[in-house]
This record gives sequence, C-alpha cells and structure tokens, in this order.
Amino acid sequence: MRNITNQEVLNWEAFLQIKAKESKDKRLTNFYDVGTYHAETLLKDIEFVALDFETTGLDADQNSIISIGLVPFTLNRIALRHAKHWFVTPEDKLQENSIIIHGITHSDLKGAPDLLRILEQLLDELAGKIVVVHYRRIERDFFDAALRSLINEGIVFPVVDTMQIEAEVQQNKPKGFLDWFKHKRPESIRLGSTRIRYNLPTYPPHDALTDAIATAELLQAQIYHHYSAETPIKKLWI
Repeated sequence: MRNITNQEVLNWEAFLQIKAKESKDKRLTNFYDVGTYHAETLLKDIEFVALDFETTGLDADQNSIISIGLVPFTLNRIALRHAKHWFVTPEDKLQENSIIIHGITHSDLKGAPDLLRILEQLLDELAGKIVVVHYRRIERDFFDAALRSLINEGIVFPVVDTMQIEAEVQQNKPKGFLDWFKHKRPESIRLGSTRIRYNLPTYPPHDALTDAIATAELLQAQIYHHYSAETPIKKLWI
C-alpha cells in the first residue's frame, strides 16, 4: 500500500469517491461508493466497527490472515448480537511459533473459506462505518496486501487506532521529577496492558473476536477520559 500524506487523507469523503471511480473490482467499488462520514461529524453520531485479524506472522507481504473478528458499536453500545467471526484459509503455511501465540491450529482451519469467499460480506460489514483497530499496521496493511495478491487491487479506508491514541496519551502525560531521575520506562501500549489502565476487564488475548470487542471497549474508555462525545472524527481518524 502506498504512503498517503496527511494532506491527502484529511478529506476521506472525497478520497473514497476517487477510489470508487478508480476501482476495477465491483466489490471494492460498492464499498467505496458507500463513502464515509464528513470530517466534522461528532463522535456521538458515528457508527464504528472494531476489527481484528489473527495472522500467520507479522509481515503483511509474507504472511496472511487466518482469523477475522468484528463488532459494530457506538460510544454508548456494543452490538454483540451483530458481531462476526471467520476462520480463513491462509495463503502461506501455519508456523509453529504463530500457533503458540494465537492457538489456531490446522484443524481449526479445516474447511475454512479463503478470503475471497467472504470478501463481499466482510466489506458490507465495514462499509460506511469507521473502522477501529489496535495497531493499524496489522488490519489495514494485511487487508491491503491480501487483496493485492488475490485480485491485484489493494484497499484503503480511514481507521481509528486505539494504540496510537494511547501512545499520544502516554507521551503527553506530565512526568514527575522521580520519573526523570529514575528514567522510568514508558507504559506498555499493548491492548491488554492499556485496558488495565482504564480498569477494563482482562480477556484472553489473540482471539480475533474477543480482541475486536476489547478494542471497542477501549475506544469508548479513551474517548470518555481524553476526548468527548462532541469531538469531531477528524481528530481521531487516520
């Protein structure tokens, strides 16, 4: 996926309209045609969808998606009844070290569809909503790389990254004299560690659906503590 400057993405509405005209795949054209929110839309008026991938590794160009979880939500409610989860046949092979992390085995993936079989349904779930992730280099980069491999066309869409929000929160935190003197290490911004700081419950990690729900809850908490329902989406999306 090519680099996109901040100037280009400030108007996501216009950018997705351009992508709809450029796209050669009907599924992507339909996705882009739905569009997105105006940059000034307030967070209280937005429908989000938290998205999480489990993958065979961390390199989007070499590894692939094996599990997808998503859940729609707003600032006030998480729609668990509309949550979705899929196992996906990977384009590369499962590696032992990744199985240890996410616990997804060959038997879990037996009979699983490839990404193309669920692509239209997945895009329908995301279309028109603001996608929320914890570390966008996984979900956005892996999705883009997978589609480039499968249909010779990538994908781009605005996201809210709860990991980046937390990185900025920690960076802007005032540091006391003892913190400087002791060279206190920065707080972890991994999903589980970050949730603990907001007194959110501990969930088992590395399950796509559970992590999507955890990410939705985290964004709700971050907005409550550091922003407001009246904040425009342009302050958070990337």
